[in-house]
Amino acid sequence: FVARIISVVCWDPMSRQPRTILHCDLDAFFASVEQLDDSSLRGRPVLVGGVGARGVVAAASYEAREFGCRSAMPTSTALRLCPHAVMVPGRGARYSELSRRFMAILEEASPLVQPLSLDEAFVDVTGSHRLLGDGITIATEIRRRTLEELGLVVSVGGAPNKFVAKIASDLEKPDALVSIGAEGLAQRLATLPIERMWG
Repeated sequence: FVARIISVVCWDPMSRQPRTILHCDLDAFFASVEQLDDSSLRGRPVLVGGVGARGVVAAASYEAREFGCRSAMPTSTALRLCPHAVMVPGRGARYSELSRRFMAILEEASPLVQPLSLDEAFVDVTGSHRLLGDGITIATEIRRRTLEELGLVVSVGGAPNKFVAKIASDLEKPDALVSIGAEGLAQRLATLPIERMWG
């Protein structure tokens, strides 16, 4: 039964070719934008979010994550873990601007873009192979353009379906490109801890 489901979601019914789904996720997006716009923050632990008794971390830079800080954590807890972190209030307009430009890059790879949030989206590039190359080639170009045009790093996971593509993008973060093909897909997933299964 499971094998049948995997077969259904991994193949394009029109072409009978394996589907190629990319999950593109900007690394530590809010914090990375702050480090991009303020060079004094680069290489330092940065927390984006609210302050005060009820403040919550919206994003933590990878430097802050080394101390255990993460998004959705109370700000007070994050600052106890990393007292020298720089606390920055969010700038929604700036994040939205860069998100729009990021999505525009994705839409040049395929019209089949499904945003999940400001900083991540699924892109079905199955129909783009003839024009743009295979999934790795397309993902590499997305990563290059995102860095050159926006100054941001995007991790990309490629797989025959969305579920596995999202897992793949997170496996080697930050600055990752991971592809999991239909061949041996179940065996590859079997080696992962259950915590890797999103949702």
